[in-house]
Amino acid sequence: MSHDRPSFHSANQLSLFKPHNKPATQVIAPARRVLLQDVARYSNQRIAVPLRSKKPKSSKTTTQYFVDCRHVRTIGGKGGDGCVSFLRLWCNENAGPDGGDGGNGGHVVLQATQDVKDLNHITSLLRADDGEKGATKDCHGKNANHSVVKVPIGTIVRNPQGKVVGDLSSEGMMFVAARGGAGGKGNHFFKSDLEQAPQVAEFGATGEETAYTLELRSMAHIGFIGLPNAGKSTLLRAISRARPKVAAYPFTTLKPHLGMVQYDDYEQIAVADLPGLIEGSHKNKGLGIQFLKHAERCNALLFVIDASADEPWVHYHTLLHELSMFSEELVTRPRFIIANKMDLPEAERNVELLAHHVDVPVIPISAKIGTNIAEMLHEIRIIYETSRTAREASEATAKKQEEGPR
Repeated sequence: MSHDRPSFHSANQLSLFKPHNKPATQVIAPARRVLLQDVARYSNQRIAVPLRSKKPKSSKTTTQYFVDCRHVRTIGGKGGDGCVSFLRLWCNENAGPDGGDGGNGGHVVLQATQDVKDLNHITSLLRADDGEKGATKDCHGKNANHSVVKVPIGTIVRNPQGKVVGDLSSEGMMFVAARGGAGGKGNHFFKSDLEQAPQVAEFGATGEETAYTLELRSMAHIGFIGLPNAGKSTLLRAISRARPKVAAYPFTTLKPHLGMVQYDDYEQIAVADLPGLIEGSHKNKGLGIQFLKHAERCNALLFVIDASADEPWVHYHTLLHELSMFSEELVTRPRFIIANKMDLPEAERNVELLAHHVDVPVIPISAKIGTNIAEMLHEIRIIYETSRTAREASEATAKKQEEGPR
């Protein structure tokens, strides 16, 4: 299987797939009507054209995958110990205690930023530095620097009981995951009228140690849902610079991959290739609940169906059933069907049957040779604009309700 990105075919090449002498545009036309019924404002404007990057893809063997959930253990820095010391001068051998205090340990802080997009860079153990010990001549130990870990905007922090304890929803927000220990007091601190030469000092306090689960509220604008070997990875390669593994033998992606689709108006849409879903996933079979959580973090779902398979509409109903059993809210999100592998002869008849057995738009494509890719990216942009408009309207309504009447 070639790994080169196929060229985008124009919409008039849909005549290559004419089931029973009927124009293939009859399959795609319902998609345009359904997707544009709520975006009249956007439909009257110019539709952005997706760009094809001419820069060659990386030849490195390392494949980067998207991490949207990470279990971490955070340990705050230990405070420095206090010092026991007595000052001795040439003119006064008993000048008194001069042991300094220890420095405070550093905190482990999570900071939301636009510099990172996923949790791939975060290790399972996050530890802050320890404070320095106190010294003689009333020299206090240096406080340790805080360990600031950058996380994407929209990261949710859960404790071991699953309760949300932090929601980093805007740029610069911070969450103290583990506090550092306070530095111990030196013997100079314990000097009093009754005790002029104390020989005691404090140990530095140990830092907090806590476990958390970091999750991303939103992983991508569009998520590809499908059974194993439906062609999701090949499709992502065709529309972006992502490099998920593809091969001529059957296998399924185990970790999500993310690609960016660019348009000529400088808009970028994140598209995720999610691991293959199997029947019984809501019962934790296969990748199970972990896969369904990936789908929950996508704003819109595109069902990639193998059009060459027998009764492809059964695949769609299986996928829809698994999503509904996990969360009823997933079924209400914008979606349509991508009938892939149209380059195979047995797929021509199946597309027409698929359109009659489902209640959502069907777009026939071939990710391998690039047929009808431009039309699919056009519909993806429409879904993106629709969801963004709805989200902005809901946020404005919520803001007005919070402000209340003046």
